[in-house]
Amino acid sequence: MRKYLLIILAVLSVVACNPRHKKKKTKSGPINRFMTYHNTLFNSTESMAAEMTNRDKAHVDNFYDPYISVYTTEDVVAQPNVFSGGAPAGAVDSGAPVGVRGNARNVGNEANFSSGDDPRVSASNTNPSTGKKGATILQITEAKAIKAITKYSVLVNGVEKNKKIFDAYILLAKARMYQGKYLESLDALTYLFNTMEKDKRLPLAYIYKAANYTKLGEYYRADEIFRDLEDNPKIKLTKEYKKIMKVYQAENFLKWGKKEMAAEVLEEAFAYNTDRKIKSRIAFLRGQILASLNRKEEARESFAAAYKYANNYEFEVKSQIEIAKTFDGKSDSYEEAVAYLSSIAKKGTYASRKNEIYYAMGLVATAAGKDEEADLYFRKALKEKQSDPQIRGLTYAEIAKKYFAKEDYLTAGIYYDSALAVMTYQPEKERLTNLTSNIKKLSKNYYLIKKNDSILNLAKMSPDQQRNYFSAYIDKLKAKEEAAELEKRKAERSKGFDNSDYNANSIFAANSTDANSFQNFGITGGSTFYFANSNNIPRGENAFRQVWGNRTLQDNWRYSAKTTTIEELKNEALGLANAPDPRRLDPEYYIEKIPTSAEELARLKKDRDTASLGMGRMYESFFGNTKLATKTLFDLLDNRPDEETELQALYNIFVFNYEKNPADAEKAKQIILQKYPYTSYAEYVKNPKNKDFNKSTADVEKLYTDAYTLYESGKYQESAALIEKAIADHPKDALIPKFYLLNAYNAGKNAGKEIMILQLEQIVLNYANTPEGIKAKELLKYLKSDAKLELTDETGNAISQKPQQNPGAGEPPASVNKSPENNGNVSPAPANTGPGIPGRDVKIKTSAVPSMPKESAAAPEKK
Repeated sequence: MRKYLLIILAVLSVVACNPRHKKKKTKSGPINRFMTYHNTLFNSTESMAAEMTNRDKAHVDNFYDPYISVYTTEDVVAQPNVFSGGAPAGAVDSGAPVGVRGNARNVGNEANFSSGDDPRVSASNTNPSTGKKGATILQITEAKAIKAITKYSVLVNGVEKNKKIFDAYILLAKARMYQGKYLESLDALTYLFNTMEKDKRLPLAYIYKAANYTKLGEYYRADEIFRDLEDNPKIKLTKEYKKIMKVYQAENFLKWGKKEMAAEVLEEAFAYNTDRKIKSRIAFLRGQILASLNRKEEARESFAAAYKYANNYEFEVKSQIEIAKTFDGKSDSYEEAVAYLSSIAKKGTYASRKNEIYYAMGLVATAAGKDEEADLYFRKALKEKQSDPQIRGLTYAEIAKKYFAKEDYLTAGIYYDSALAVMTYQPEKERLTNLTSNIKKLSKNYYLIKKNDSILNLAKMSPDQQRNYFSAYIDKLKAKEEAAELEKRKAERSKGFDNSDYNANSIFAANSTDANSFQNFGITGGSTFYFANSNNIPRGENAFRQVWGNRTLQDNWRYSAKTTTIEELKNEALGLANAPDPRRLDPEYYIEKIPTSAEELARLKKDRDTASLGMGRMYESFFGNTKLATKTLFDLLDNRPDEETELQALYNIFVFNYEKNPADAEKAKQIILQKYPYTSYAEYVKNPKNKDFNKSTADVEKLYTDAYTLYESGKYQESAALIEKAIADHPKDALIPKFYLLNAYNAGKNAGKEIMILQLEQIVLNYANTPEGIKAKELLKYLKSDAKLELTDETGNAISQKPQQNPGAGEPPASVNKSPENNGNVSPAPANTGPGIPGRDVKIKTSAVPSMPKESAAAPEKK
């Protein structure tokens, strides 16, 4: 037995000491997985859950953006760091897994994210929940996930053995994605694809990979991943994964601009998701997309589903407003829609939201074409308590639209001002700000015209007529002030909850200083509280207005730089003061203000006519109202303005109506040709400018060369005839501006300086931005001033000129073009030809006008 025991012990000793038979120990067992989850990874998971809860609570939907988001946790993104560089200070060493390198700051101390003096890092490390610098919750989540990976990862032959590391990498990828670090999130996911390619949870990683691509704007790459997940038979998507994937897939289609496909995918997402809140948001977003595609009936069904599953009053009411927007006045029943919304408004749960329900009813009435009822509902909405400032602003804007459609821009402007005072949605505020800015410019002219017209009419009256006029005005003013005072007293007494008679004959209309009157209630009782005396309130309001004016209830109301309202502009233009003048009931007070001097009356008329001209232009340029612009300018002509204003008015009438209303354009054209035949405006209306030019052809280039050859030969009439024919036959050729410029030179030689100036002015008017227009402008400056023509070479040195080469009124300056095409050439000369010195430009300096030949005085023959 001893012998056998010794042999057995010897064999066991050899086997035990042989390293080839030693079993390799790993940390991939159940205990290691348990420690992974219940130590660092548990804290990381809890941090992520806390962040998602905070984001969800802090989320406020903006129902005025084109589309809401399905997930309420992804709207708030920290400072994006998409293209971050190498590892920051405190990163893990190079031995860490690929997915965590270059991104883990202070892994050993997760709570300390001090970033030194780097301002970018300091900004990103501001905790939004506390407002203090330090690690954000997502940064803590990221750091703890990295710590779990670093400490418990078991990588054997390139394969991750610890299954819990998958959860750590998903947490890491999500934390980075929610911080806007999309490339780093993709880096973490790539590690999973390389080391855990057989894990059944891998589709979830692909979903977040596609989501990151969507946020990076790589929509096609995201779509490839989604399609592979759906079409690959080897991939089995659980229902849990499908409900996440469909939301992200719809987001990708929507941002990609494929709205129809986004709507289809959202329908699938609605079916897969069971959470009421998520279903409601999916339905609302789908309704927004369908409404933008003008599929109103389907959009209404989707908004109805959003209302059904909504989990708060805000979402319910906004769903009803969107349903109202889908109302079709042609196919839907107006009575049923209004009755349905009325029944909702009566529910006690919506007592604080009645203004929004009335706003929705107004939208339905507008769509049905019932403007009076719509106006009634909108005004009802304004009387109710405000629940959403943007809805209040939109209600004002809807009323303004009615006046705007009736061309009552000034009244519309007053309501738009009110809308701007309460609106919160910035894009809509910016749009209305531009609109009201234009209306204010228009109103300034309107009230200036109104005031000057009144003054001019009063100046024409006799003294007796003036006195009678103002006596009647004062009688109306007295009646108005008495009525206002009575209403004021009623309002003051109503504050004391008194319902007695307050007629002028009532005993309660006695002197308010009576100690027994209700107005002194509280003072007699010994109260010294300021607002206990209702007399103090109106006195305080008046005193406030005298010092500060009418101020909107808002922050920083003391600032003097406040927005001017339409009403204030009106009072300023009409000369109305806030405080009444004590002499306002005396006719002489008004009569003595009427101007009597001819100079002052002429100035008032000139200002009135100029304002009318400006107002006509504004109707066209600001609002595109050609009809009203034309009427305003024709009314101006009836008032017989000066020649300059009349010409401008006629020119604008022609330009506004040349394509839209040829009859009005022709009327203005004939007046210009009859009264102002030798002006640039007359030349313009005879040959209106072409907006679009085609490329020049060889035939037209030859015509230009022939016309220039005739000009050089002194055959100016033949050249002009050829030019007119070329312009008539080829009105949109690129050489048209050059033809006109050459024709101006012909006119200078054949008809005189004045006609040449007119034609050059027409070129400036028609082709201001072309090289020919710029050259015409230079020539006009030369011809209209004491100009001396000085030629310089390319280096700026003066060029000696022979006496016969000095250009006269019809002589083109020595500027030579490289080709006859309209690509920078400005003189009428074709390539390498023309008077003067070839290949050199001309600089015109102010000096003497060249002498005109005597035979140039005759006017040109009309062609």
